[in-house]
Amino acid sequence: MATELKKKYGLLTAICMVVGIVVGSGVFFKAEAILNHTGGDLKLGILAWIIGGAIMIVCAYAFAIMATKYEKVNGVVDYADAMIGEKYGYVIGWFLSTIYYPTLTMALAWLSARYTLVVIYGSEADITGGLCFALTAFYLIGSFALNSLSPILSGKFQVSTTFIKLVPLVLMAIVGTIYGLTKGHTIANFTTVVNEIPTSTAIFKAVCATCFAYEGWIIATSINAEIKDAKKNLPKALIIGAFVIVAIYVFYYVGLAGAIPNAEMMANGQAGAKNAFAAVFGNVMGTGIFVFVIISCLGTLNGLMLGCSRGIYSLASRGRGPAPHVFSIVDKHTNMPTNSSVMGLLLCGAWLLFFYCSQLSGISEKLGMFAFDPTELPIVTIYPFYIPIFFKMMKIKELKGFQRFVSPVLAIIGSVVMVVAAFQAHGKMIPGYLIIFAVVMAIGLGFMKKKEI
Repeated sequence: MATELKKKYGLLTAICMVVGIVVGSGVFFKAEAILNHTGGDLKLGILAWIIGGAIMIVCAYAFAIMATKYEKVNGVVDYADAMIGEKYGYVIGWFLSTIYYPTLTMALAWLSARYTLVVIYGSEADITGGLCFALTAFYLIGSFALNSLSPILSGKFQVSTTFIKLVPLVLMAIVGTIYGLTKGHTIANFTTVVNEIPTSTAIFKAVCATCFAYEGWIIATSINAEIKDAKKNLPKALIIGAFVIVAIYVFYYVGLAGAIPNAEMMANGQAGAKNAFAAVFGNVMGTGIFVFVIISCLGTLNGLMLGCSRGIYSLASRGRGPAPHVFSIVDKHTNMPTNSSVMGLLLCGAWLLFFYCSQLSGISEKLGMFAFDPTELPIVTIYPFYIPIFFKMMKIKELKGFQRFVSPVLAIIGSVVMVVAAFQAHGKMIPGYLIIFAVVMAIGLGFMKKKEI
């Protein structure tokens, strides 16, 4: 057995990790939600995508600056250690390992299952039924197996699915725009509002919805100990990947507006994106292209599982967390933190069970305010954790001008905007979420004391 991870990923894999984790799920999942939040106002929807993307870019740039200075085994935890202290780094690491990674990974497995059933059953697909959640569990186990048994194959799968997932996005961006201009859908959707909603409310709720579509880039920092020349390549991957993502999302959203009327997209729920592809490319070809959407979701799931599997390891390698002598072990054959991976899968399963119960009629009513949306609130929670780190950046004397002051200030503003957006969108559910959050974090404090590995 070993306790160190080898340098095995190059710049291309790192860029694909950033793009691959982020692109390929939320943009399909949240397009309809953003339209509903804005009342079908396409211009406000595009503005929300741009604001959400700008927040991602300024935060990614700030972390890219830190990536040139620090390199251990879990980027954001490393930065918290260096900027605030080891205990703060542990608190963030515990949150990432037990809430952030598992909820995101679970959500992506569910999205993959959801779209699989949409291809089979169309708008009649039961996305909260037993079959959907059974398929979700299968995708979680499959992704875990791929990452645990063959991390090299997992990396190649990440690269290949990154390019595959760009196919439906680029096709819709180009063909959908041309189709929409020809049919008049694009102009009609830009000039028509389905439901009038106050602008400020619409923007904040829509920006909160974009957080799921844009989030995940920070997970790429969890493999910085495995990236060749990480201090040079990780910042490049974060910045290049962030700009690529924003451009893809905005152009896809415009192309989607050319496919079907906004009112139809808003009314069709989970089948909205599939209907859009069918309208532009025909039923057979549209369905075929939509299969690429499923593949893209699985690629995103793979990247998230990669980060999820290293969560507890990142704590154990520092001598903290539960049984660090167990979870710090790296398999000598696969160079994977196998024990940490198993714990990550179990946590995903626990959150999947919670999500399933929150969707069941009868149980969800009993859960009340605890039946929160796991695709947004856990993601937004990471932004308050960032703020003290960004403030500390301004005290680093080696940094000059823009990097020392402007970059962290912009990142702080972006983080605050995201928190305000969450309160606008999920005000009633936030107390219940915070109670669960507090319980999980309190458990983590019991494992904070550092131990010898």
